[in-house]
Amino acid sequence: MRRGSKWLLSLMLTVGVGLLVTACGAGDKQAASGSSSSGGGGASEKVYVVGTDAAYPPFQMMEADKISGHDIDVMNAIAEAAGFKIEWKNTGWDPLFDGLDRGTVDIGISSITIREDRKQKYDFSEPYFEANQLILVPENSPVTKLADLKGKKIGVQAATTGEFVVQKAFGNTYEGLKGYDDMPSAIDDFYNGRVDAVVGDDGMIKYYVKKFKDKKFKMIKDDSFEKEYYGIIVKKGNTELLNKINEGLKKIKENGKLQEIYNQYFGNE
Repeated sequence: MRRGSKWLLSLMLTVGVGLLVTACGAGDKQAASGSSSSGGGGASEKVYVVGTDAAYPPFQMMEADKISGHDIDVMNAIAEAAGFKIEWKNTGWDPLFDGLDRGTVDIGISSITIREDRKQKYDFSEPYFEANQLILVPENSPVTKLADLKGKKIGVQAATTGEFVVQKAFGNTYEGLKGYDDMPSAIDDFYNGRVDAVVGDDGMIKYYVKKFKDKKFKMIKDDSFEKEYYGIIVKKGNTELLNKINEGLKKIKENGKLQEIYNQYFGNE
């Protein structure tokens, strides 16, 4: 540590720059507290980086350069209820898992279905959402179940449950299966006739049905589709963080906040 006037000038400059960086950064990063810095004057409080794929409305999406959606509201509510701070990072789907592996992401929430293969590599929270798969087809389509799509072009988001159920029905090398980096791209190709159907999570399919009411299509529910549950993931063995997440999730389930968020996006179903 330096002394005298030079030390005082250095201190003043450091404080001034620190305040400027804090003020500028506060509006750029979303966190449960509205800021990515904890303040308080003492030791810095841990701020957990939450990764998501903001191309899966209404669960995760970009609105006016900000990440928003059902899952974002859920995670913010969990962090607030459990008393920890977070900041958001729009990683994309595959980089989300890579970020957890490399330690650049602490938490992942992105409509991630709890599956045994994923549980081998990551620790999951308790479920926060129940989902199922739906088939989106033209209004005049004779399709009533997934098996009817054999020989047809089917759009899915790659590496998601939608892809897995199609592969289970028609084989891993089914030529009609077309995987996309995100669901909006699959939906866009469907609207433009480049695929005959889309298979995806019911929450997203219903969102697009509601958004594009003028489009002539229908939703098909196949009884062979099993219910699935979304969970929040952390790196394997990070029990301390997982317990915090489950604590907050339990609180928002009990106080009705989780249901309130659901109703905001999906109505009183």
